[in-house]
Amino acid sequence: MMEPIQIGVLILLALLFLISTGMPIAFALGAASIGTLLIVEGPQALGILGETFFGGLNSFSLVSIPMFILMGAAVASSPAGKDLYEALDRWLNRVPGGLVLSNIGACSIFAALSGSSPATCAAIGKMGIPEMRKRGYPDDIATGSIAAGGTLGILIPPSVTMIVYGIATETSIGRLFLAGLLPGFMLTALFMIWTLIACRMKGLGLRDLTQNFTLKQKFEALPRVLPFLAIIAGVLFVLYGGVATPSEAAGAGAMFCLLLAVIIYRMWRAGPIVAMFRSSVRESVMIMMIIGTAELFAYTLSSTFVTQTIAQWISDLEVNRWVLLAAVNVFLLVAGMFLPPVAIILMTAPILLPIITSAGFDPYWFAVILTINMEIGLITPPVGLNLYVINGIAPDVPLSSILRGSLPYVVCMVLAIVILCIFPEIATWLPDLLMGPEL
Repeated sequence: MMEPIQIGVLILLALLFLISTGMPIAFALGAASIGTLLIVEGPQALGILGETFFGGLNSFSLVSIPMFILMGAAVASSPAGKDLYEALDRWLNRVPGGLVLSNIGACSIFAALSGSSPATCAAIGKMGIPEMRKRGYPDDIATGSIAAGGTLGILIPPSVTMIVYGIATETSIGRLFLAGLLPGFMLTALFMIWTLIACRMKGLGLRDLTQNFTLKQKFEALPRVLPFLAIIAGVLFVLYGGVATPSEAAGAGAMFCLLLAVIIYRMWRAGPIVAMFRSSVRESVMIMMIIGTAELFAYTLSSTFVTQTIAQWISDLEVNRWVLLAAVNVFLLVAGMFLPPVAIILMTAPILLPIITSAGFDPYWFAVILTINMEIGLITPPVGLNLYVINGIAPDVPLSSILRGSLPYVVCMVLAIVILCIFPEIATWLPDLLMGPEL
């Protein structure tokens, strides 16, 4: 009979091998779990596979995931990103470095609308990168700022990543959204500050005077953008006001975004609408498959006492809680370089959360720390998804230049984690203010 730690090593090696072959995350999780159960418990373990898999999907809260994905797809498939970019560019035109600030600001807002980092990079990058390069900005700043700005989508609410964390850890999704709001703004500000410093160091983009927009032209750009911003505000209001559940708010938000896309941008043809629903279904099924197999993975770890043994071993370590947190952060950083955020959260959050809370850390604060770690993974090799999206938009820019432009933003994210460790109230103050302290 193998020891729990030996079983844990076996599962980990099997999972890493399957992922390295290019197998989708969901299938790798399922195969590693089933193989381990067959080895440890024998064929009788197969009887619980179906029940466990579907048990992981038996939650009404999961309805909010495809609805928020559809909401993002409606925005991403319309010219909303272009309008948002143009509106900010007109208002920030005479601000030093205003063009780059416009791009980061557009990324933060569009990321909140779409909830997707790759979609944000694609939508804003297609307009922003050529324009910045045309006005003399270096390739690394032009591409790195968009790659980093796109990561804000998984932190600023509404965030699919936060929903998955809430379901995996049985924490309040509304509180998670609120916890990510101020850190999201803080991270956006850090990105902007570094961008201005980088521009000043290179002596470029201190003031964009190639165009001078009148007040009328500035206001002309707003009517198409403001309705989408109103939807975000409305979704957050009904969530925090106790008017609707996350699933109901997501459904209403998706419906209104679809209506606005049809009314404002005249998306009457069946082709774009069918493509929108097709992409939403594809992404939703992918996430649901990961959730179902992650439940099976968690059951495997629990039934073989791997989870309990690891948790007990860590709790028995006589180390400072900040040393423990640093070790957890290093683990998340490394995992984020190879796996997508949803998979990491579903695989690790149920194990890490009891350890973190027993060390005296707030679970909602930790959700923000975890999410920022996932953001770092999106712009770091070898699997940094945003880097490859940007490389697809600007194929003549070497991947090394995109990475070089992104690395300073990684430092900004690490700085944000340090600031949150010193001032955890940045993440916890707003949820406690609006929803009351959690008992």
